[in-house]
Amino acid sequence: MVSTAGRARGTREAILDAAERLFAEHGVGEVSNRRISEAAGQGNHFAVGYHFGTKADLVRALVRRYTEALEERRLRLLEEIGGSGDLRDWVSCLVRPATEHLDALGPASRRAQCMAQITTVPALRQIVIDESAGTPSMRATLDGMLRLLPGLPEQVRQERAGLCRLLLVHALAERERALNEGDPAARTTWDATATGLVDALTGLWLAPSTASPGGGSRQG
Repeated sequence: MVSTAGRARGTREAILDAAERLFAEHGVGEVSNRRISEAAGQGNHFAVGYHFGTKADLVRALVRRYTEALEERRLRLLEEIGGSGDLRDWVSCLVRPATEHLDALGPASRRAQCMAQITTVPALRQIVIDESAGTPSMRATLDGMLRLLPGLPEQVRQERAGLCRLLLVHALAERERALNEGDPAARTTWDATATGLVDALTGLWLAPSTASPGGGSRQG
């Protein structure tokens, strides 16, 4: 016999799954809580509000489910690389937990596309940033990376962190979309995709920093 708590957990997961798919397919702003409740098989059209609260709370739950799924993988990779002096190792800790997780979910996943859609909404983007950067594994990864980039001006660090985040989020979403729709992808496997992303992001972080006439970065 399923307990009340068990039924509630099952309902929450059904709502998260429905929201993830609908947000990925239509965008966050185009999907109402009522539509999510119906897609989750809930007769109560207020089920989303009852179980999660506001749409921002629902988004936070979606992002947290994703980041928690990456945490164990990233901690394992951090243990493997130790105090590596190779920037590629630290960038791998950014990339490979996500590609491994998405690979495990299978080709029907909409998780990366959902995350990409959320980041296009200014009012919700900060939730993704806060939840992702706030985990112990991510803090350790970023600290390890920046330790190897001591001469990079702070403004440039912030700029490249944003570029890194954009590239990673949308590259993962594009590959997931291609798998969903049977389109050709640049790389044949998620592992190969990770290798390409590590190459690109390592190059981004190691690129020269050119001083800007308008008061931008100092020469790195």
